[in-house]
Amino acid sequence: MMRFIRSAVVMLAGLAVATGVRAADTYKLDPAHTSVGFSITHLVISEVNGRFNEVAGEVTLDSDALTAAKATIPVKSVDTGIGKRDDHLRGADFFDAEKFPTITFESTKVEKSQIAGKFTMHGVTKEITMPFVLKGPIKDPWGNTRLAVTAEITINRTDYGMKSMTGVGDEVRIKIVAEATKAEDKK
Repeated sequence: MMRFIRSAVVMLAGLAVATGVRAADTYKLDPAHTSVGFSITHLVISEVNGRFNEVAGEVTLDSDALTAAKATIPVKSVDTGIGKRDDHLRGADFFDAEKFPTITFESTKVEKSQIAGKFTMHGVTKEITMPFVLKGPIKDPWGNTRLAVTAEITINRTDYGMKSMTGVGDEVRIKIVAEATKAEDKK
């Protein structure tokens, strides 16, 4: 019986290799070419733009189709270009970075050009779905395999436990532009 099981496993493995079945590829986000930006209304008449200067994560491709993604953003890296405002955003009125140091996303389902997943901010996790565009993979001039993913979503910050404040909009537009390098490639 054990000989039969071993033979079946060997045959299945050989069939997988012969038909070109391969494992999914993991790509690590390139922090130098990845940005997470946001925009929020201020006093009903203008917009404040900002970004997070740090982001880490990975995406998985199987047969050139995106199958999974995850990312972690340190809240302390928020940057609007105004130090005093950034300190306020890190404080208890907004992100409360001391209590909730990271924003995270982990996919749960990917269909064509839509990705769904668990988005956690300010200690609150909600399922979100956002459209995305995948470009690549390609070989870069240094021999690395790269891809790019862009996505945009609008969330309501009060849904994540942030206080509503006079003069500050509740809806936040988030734009992600991510470039990633295949994990086993040299950088």
